[in-house]
Amino acid sequence: MFALVAAAFANIYVTQPVLPLIEREFDATTASTAWTVSAVLLGIALANLPFGWLSDRVSVRILIAIGAAAIAAAGLVCATTARLDVLIAARFAQGACVPALTTCLAAYLARNLPFARLNVVMGSYVAATVLGGMFGRLLGGWVHPAEAWRHGFISAALLVVLAAVAALAILPRANATPARPAVVVGYRQLLGRSEVWLSCLCGAAGQAVFSPVFNYMPYRLGEPLFGYSTAETTLLYLVYLVGIVMGPGAGRLANRYGSGATLMAGAATLAAALLVLMLPSALAIAVGLIGVCAGFFTLHAAAVGALNRKLSAGLGRANALYVLAYYLGAWFGVTWAGHAYQYGGWRFMLMLALILVTLPFLAGLHERRTALA
Repeated sequence: MFALVAAAFANIYVTQPVLPLIEREFDATTASTAWTVSAVLLGIALANLPFGWLSDRVSVRILIAIGAAAIAAAGLVCATTARLDVLIAARFAQGACVPALTTCLAAYLARNLPFARLNVVMGSYVAATVLGGMFGRLLGGWVHPAEAWRHGFISAALLVVLAAVAALAILPRANATPARPAVVVGYRQLLGRSEVWLSCLCGAAGQAVFSPVFNYMPYRLGEPLFGYSTAETTLLYLVYLVGIVMGPGAGRLANRYGSGATLMAGAATLAAALLVLMLPSALAIAVGLIGVCAGFFTLHAAAVGALNRKLSAGLGRANALYVLAYYLGAWFGVTWAGHAYQYGGWRFMLMLALILVTLPFLAGLHERRTALA
């Protein structure tokens, strides 16, 4: 399941390190080219509620098979099309099928794991998303030559098919079909609970900051001040390795100090990293990116853990709501930051991002006060 989540995420960010190349190849604007990333994120967001509903009723094995096949097929379309609009449409289709391999698996884990292990294992789930996101970026701009960015889609499609075959062979059949819950908890009831919408707020705001930084980093490092090549820029995505450590680590921190304090620490780290990224230095960029990963994945893992730990029913829908907010935040972040970067450049974009960081910090403060009351 770890490999399957990682493979699914590898398909999401294939185009991110080569956005300037795609912009030139299709003779498009920066904002329109960014849709090769944001269309995937929007597809994930819109499909999460239906898949959250399905995850409580349909065998996870069926959802894995359908989702993996569709993602791979759309990836082959991306690899062969000569039209930007077709590329964006196929990317949206990929995103719409990703929840079959992510949201549904998160709900499966929450139903089948011991309560005491849930925080740490959800942190490991986050680590799988980190590894996949990092490798997908490396596929697009480093494993394959930048000019051959289309080959990244073929490799990513092959990975998701292989991981799905392995998961279907190994996944226990006894737990494959969830029992119909005695008490059905609807989306409206879940949103009436403060822990649900606060977790969703943290995920959305965090992604609205995190996604712009990494999406427009290739443009920043391509400026005359740095002059980095696509391959050199792509290697900086290796800072994602920080997230693999911070996912399970944040789960342990939340167990020890509470979700509220962990959320506040993650938001404060993220804010400090944004300030470092404003400095005109390659070293500052590297240090800042590490800080962005550490802060974001800390608050993300803490929010996911808190959400699943506090619910005893409706886990599929609750995880769907969280991932809906998470990817709406990512789509919003990539979209607003594209216009901000065009208007005022890198520093202006980061200044606006700092405002958004206050939201998860305040949510963590509220969580901490509630826990101490």
